[in-house]
Amino acid sequence: MELNALLAHPVALPSLPRAVALLMTELAHDEPSLRRVAQLIGTDQALAARLLELANTPAFQMQRQIAGIPEALALLGVVQLRSLVSSAPLGTTSRSVPGVNLQQFWRYSLNTAKLARSLAGLVHHNQIAAYTAGLLHAVGELLLHLAAPDTVLSINSLVPPLDLRRAKIEQRILGYCYGNVSAGLAQRWQFPDVVVEALQHQSAPLDNNVYEPLAGVIHLASWRARAREADLGEKEMAVSFPGEAGLMLGLDIDMVLQQDPIDWTARPEASDYVV
Repeated sequence: MELNALLAHPVALPSLPRAVALLMTELAHDEPSLRRVAQLIGTDQALAARLLELANTPAFQMQRQIAGIPEALALLGVVQLRSLVSSAPLGTTSRSVPGVNLQQFWRYSLNTAKLARSLAGLVHHNQIAAYTAGLLHAVGELLLHLAAPDTVLSINSLVPPLDLRRAKIEQRILGYCYGNVSAGLAQRWQFPDVVVEALQHQSAPLDNNVYEPLAGVIHLASWRARAREADLGEKEMAVSFPGEAGLMLGLDIDMVLQQDPIDWTARPEASDYVV
């Protein structure tokens, strides 16, 4: 399927059921905590994407595009938020997105967002934009699985969705990868250019004519999160570390690993999905 045809495909991205339930409880209060609402939406790609898409519509007449969840929340009323959350489709079964383990995908995306925010702080980049880009960097993978399941399942037989080689294999077979799909969606949602460019070049940040530091940040954060999901050892991580991308940011492998506070050996609990 051509990229433009894929992007035109109607899609309803599934949300984390627990996040939706907790949000509905919080929004039922007379005076909901916007900090708590921001934390919960920040755990869910679909809700974050819908919120930012809504905040960047011409209806709000903003002079600049919104990249962060807290800023987007400040524009919406409680009634709008309740409607947004209550209408969210839930990823309640293994068939919600064929070929994708949603619990693993949600965990991976959230961890990438947290790592991206930390790395952005090290290189004095916009941490809000980094978190958003990290959270949504692989949302294109969900669209690929929903819109072209047969094609993507054949790719899954070669490498799983979170494999470090995934982008290169998709590029070879499809002519584009999940990052290009994520960028196309972000552009349609009218996200800031810095986020769109980061998503577009995340898999090969040095191939861009103009180096975008945020693309390098996402590249390193997703490498770390995928390496952990694959349970790579020290030698495998040393071999696979994207050194050139790190060099451009002044980050070596030890600096990247030090930004990872997550205990990956523990079984994920509900609290793990809170920012």
